Amino acid sequence: MTDSPRPRDTRALPDRWRDTLLAARSGAPGPDPLPYAENLLARWAEPQRRYHTTAHLTAVLDRIDTLAGYAADVHAVRLAAWFHDAVYRPDRTENEERSAALAERALPEAGVGEVVTAEVARLVRLTVTHDPAEGDGNGEVLCDADLAVLAGGPEAYAAYAAHVREEYGFVPDEAFRAGRAAVLRQLLALPRLFRTPYGAAEWEARARHNLATELELLGSPGPR
Repeated sequence: MTDSPRPRDTRALPDRWRDTLLAARSGAPGPDPLPYAENLLARWAEPQRRYHTTAHLTAVLDRIDTLAGYAADVHAVRLAAWFHDAVYRPDRTENEERSAALAERALPEAGVGEVVTAEVARLVRLTVTHDPAEGDGNGEVLCDADLAVLAGGPEAYAAYAAHVREEYGFVPDEAFRAGRAAVLRQLLALPRLFRTPYGAAEWEARARHNLATELELLGSPGPR
């Protein structure tokens, strides 16, 4: 089992956004992509973020590249990655809905058609549950790419868990442990964490081990 891919330099993100947006337009005219990249990247760099940062965005985009062959419309999946945590406040529960609404406003203005815009918004909303329907290739790729952080090596997973705790620094330790344990148990209870063949083969076993280990460290053992 190998570690999750090492994210590429985040300085390449504006170019990656431009390439994706132009591909999603399918030749239709539209405004300069760069201001949209700048707006999104400013959101991803907000000070309340510790895990949901441009590094996370880069990692998700890299994993989508790995899984691209399973997607019906990889350009829509990549756009959904850009928007899936574009609105993020750790003290709120409607982040995904607000992120999807942002995509529904921004993408038509940026020259993306109705069908692709609707698919991007659907995919963003799917990250609430990470539970795509059978045969939903786009959803499987986005959700697997987003959850692949769970399959990191020991140091990478420890850093991920520490960053999550930092984002919830306003929550007292006991309350955080209880809430985090509930999330870990919910994930472990899923029949499958990863839906693509690659994700199932490369990430499932290590992710379950990491989740169970963190749960034990929190003092709340659960199913492996």
